[in-house]
Amino acid sequence: MIKKLTIKYKLELTGILLGAAAGWSYWYFVGCASGTCAITSSPVNSSLYGALMGALFLSMFKKESKKETTNQS
Repeated sequence: MIKKLTIKYKLELTGILLGAAAGWSYWYFVGCASGTCAITSSPVNSSLYGALMGALFLSMFKKESKKETTNQS
């Protein structure tokens, strides 16, 4: 079950991992000096936002499987 889901959502999972790493890196190296920034003030917020953006970005490249439809007239 888990193996099927991993294969099916390979691009999205890769995007989540890469995005979370990029979000954490952004927090660590750039961050928010004042602490008032909603996304970059916390490593958790930054990582979650990066994971979401990574999943959405890589899901754009997923090819949809076309199901054959028959015209019934």
